[in-house]
Amino acid sequence: MALRGNLRDFTITQLLNLINLANKTGTLIVEGPTELAKVAFRDGKLAYAEIGQEDGSLASILHKAKKISPTQFKAIQQRARQIPDKELGLLLINAGYLTQEDILINLQQHFSNVVHKLFTWVEGIFRFDNELLPPEDRINVRLDLENLIIEGSRQLREWEQLQDEIPSLEMALKFTERPGANIRNVNLSVEEWRVVSYINPKNTIRQIANAAKMNDLQIRRIVYGLLQAGLVELIRPEGVPAPQPVRVFPTEDKEEQKSLVNRLINRIRSL
Repeated sequence: MALRGNLRDFTITQLLNLINLANKTGTLIVEGPTELAKVAFRDGKLAYAEIGQEDGSLASILHKAKKISPTQFKAIQQRARQIPDKELGLLLINAGYLTQEDILINLQQHFSNVVHKLFTWVEGIFRFDNELLPPEDRINVRLDLENLIIEGSRQLREWEQLQDEIPSLEMALKFTERPGANIRNVNLSVEEWRVVSYINPKNTIRQIANAAKMNDLQIRRIVYGLLQAGLVELIRPEGVPAPQPVRVFPTEDKEEQKSLVNRLINRIRSL
């Protein structure tokens, strides 16, 4: 399957659906604006996934999932850094720290999370490499794609709704001045506070997203929530002139407009 293109024309959900239906084996490589992701498949099932500079080692995945303690993780890094994931997995199972099911479930969750991140990518290029197989030195899984495709479709619908609500990231935000709209009285997440800290009539939403290191979907989600809560409103950035209305006719006089139309009609008839 010679497949390559742009995410503006082909969504991750559509790509997964093709790979699933064709039972393909190989690796989907996606180059986003700031990161590169690799998602490997075997017979149309998810086998492995990695993104950017994120540590995708088995030890790191188990540590983040709190399946091994910080002390155990540190010991593995110091003494078993060069041990392949497959061998490390066997050591942990034989030592009684984890079961094979524990390891596979956590790997499946981690790889699924990588794919979930890709659903938020709306810009980038992709290619599918039939000859690039899932890495042999890493533990592979066999995860059906149906649930991931459903999740991707849901996020795509959300993205379309957010685009309707916030069509341009070149707009700015300002806090509302209505009574009771006090941002200090609202429980916000860490990500929402990061966005709030950059709100200024001079800053566009895109500039805020860049400063907060968020992609288009993430910033739209947060701004939409703030808008729905009545805490902020969309405005034109300070210093940016309003677009001039387009004049359909070179004159505002109704009689002159009528005369121009009649002359145009006569000109067309004479052709």
